[in-house]
Amino acid sequence: MSAQVELEELQRMIIRCRKCPRLIAYLKEISRRKPRRFREWDYWSKPLPGFGDPLARVLIVGLAPAANGGNRTGRMFTGDRSGEWLFGALHKFHFANQPDSLRRDDGFALRDCYITATIRCAPPGNKPLLGEIENCRPYLLRELDLLKNFKIIVSLGQIAFTQTLKSLRLKGIEVPPLVFGHGRLYRFSNRQILISSYHPSQQNTQTGKLTHRMFDHIFGLVGKNL
Repeated sequence: MSAQVELEELQRMIIRCRKCPRLIAYLKEISRRKPRRFREWDYWSKPLPGFGDPLARVLIVGLAPAANGGNRTGRMFTGDRSGEWLFGALHKFHFANQPDSLRRDDGFALRDCYITATIRCAPPGNKPLLGEIENCRPYLLRELDLLKNFKIIVSLGQIAFTQTLKSLRLKGIEVPPLVFGHGRLYRFSNRQILISSYHPSQQNTQTGKLTHRMFDHIFGLVGKNL
């Protein structure tokens, strides 16, 4: 069975996941009280699988789907402000065929890049519980197995950074204690690289904690190290 077929099987498994009752209940609640601007949308309101190029050398790990973004559209980062920043940068650095995506059927496609997340359901307050992170961990571990060409991981935010390190250790990769910071690059014994970035959340971008120049720097580092 090819890695692509196995990835598709994993994606279907993630969509069917019901491990976290709190999150499943929250997704139903979101779909009942959607904001006026999205009233005509039929919300996805299920766990979100990763997506992208199965031969990708770049793996991007985020935190979780946005309640009225990916949870609405059915694809990670699609239809929210964080996605505007991420997809714009990926297009600028030739990892995406277009600079934005509002719907999962709008033709947006990734090249040499795969996007996943620490957890697959939008959590209340954007704060997953540790047990929920652990419930989702096997999916990321499986993606690390199936994405056989990946060389660089970009972690978006401190939670994604911390949980990615834990997953790499569980895969048997020697990972010393590392400190989160924007634009830090770490090389591991298996020659793979982790680059940490602030998350392109509105909390960071609207306050100036993360600027376009700073975010471009992340993907400039990616390009130099592929």
